[in-house]
Amino acid sequence: MPQQSTEILAATAGGIARAAQLLQEGRLVSFPTETVYGLGADARQGGAVAAIYEAKGRPSFNPLIAHVHSAEAARRYVEWNDVAEQLAAAFWPGPLTLVLPLREGHGISPLVTAGLNTLGVRVPAHPAAQALLQELDGPVAAPSANPSGRISPTTAAHVKAGLGGRIAAILDDGACGVGLESTIIGLAGPDAMLLRPGGLAAEVIEAVLGRKLVQRDVHDPLTAPGQLLSHYAPGAPVRLNADAPGEGELYLGFGPGSCDLNLSESGELAEAAANLFGHLHQLDALGKPIAVAPVPAHGLGEAINDRLRRAAAPRD
Repeated sequence: MPQQSTEILAATAGGIARAAQLLQEGRLVSFPTETVYGLGADARQGGAVAAIYEAKGRPSFNPLIAHVHSAEAARRYVEWNDVAEQLAAAFWPGPLTLVLPLREGHGISPLVTAGLNTLGVRVPAHPAAQALLQELDGPVAAPSANPSGRISPTTAAHVKAGLGGRIAAILDDGACGVGLESTIIGLAGPDAMLLRPGGLAAEVIEAVLGRKLVQRDVHDPLTAPGQLLSHYAPGAPVRLNADAPGEGELYLGFGPGSCDLNLSESGELAEAAANLFGHLHQLDALGKPIAVAPVPAHGLGEAINDRLRRAAAPRD
């Protein structure tokens, strides 16, 4: 795609107004959420959404999430139900995406849903994201702001390194706090289904629902973002559950011990989640294979391991 000048906008009233103007014009704007930086386009403009796929090189069968400023706004585009109301009341704004049937007259581009009759909607908690969505007062389709399959960005510098010259602007408001994409819950069927683990632990959601989430079969068709096997991949090979680095490998640690970078010296999963993509970016820049220490597979560790497995999956 042709090169363009990428504006760096401060998260001020003027910067947010400029970002909203660019979105209205059908341009691409990266903006921070509490999870990762998103690559936003007006979800009602097919040409703008197509530009996301072009900028990212993203597979067209992988749906996008529509970000809105409130549950009231979400109800403009999807068929709401009691479980959605229960989860939205508990966790919105926050790192939770709900997949629901599209409502009649929704106006969402089919490129957002990859042709499905459902839509993933989320209300982000980040103040800059909230301000931008309220300024626009419309749905913003926004996958992570990185080339498809590469490490997700948690700072504006990550976005600029991956997409600078390919998008109109980056709204810079520092590092993301959660560092993992949103948890995605499917509510289009009879049961609440975990479609993607993420920044909100499944156990916390189950406590609110009072029942277990149904687990998605990995062989089911793609229904939500982040379900491709090889995803979030550094350029060099990644080896998981390594107790020590091999010859020529960099070591990404967890817990006490010697390593090149540590997700959390104290073994805290929330800290590890916040550091995951940033640390992978730093190690990937060194151009060497990466060995990763074992990370417990409970709570946020489930989502961390999900991302790591995708990073280590064989490339086509």
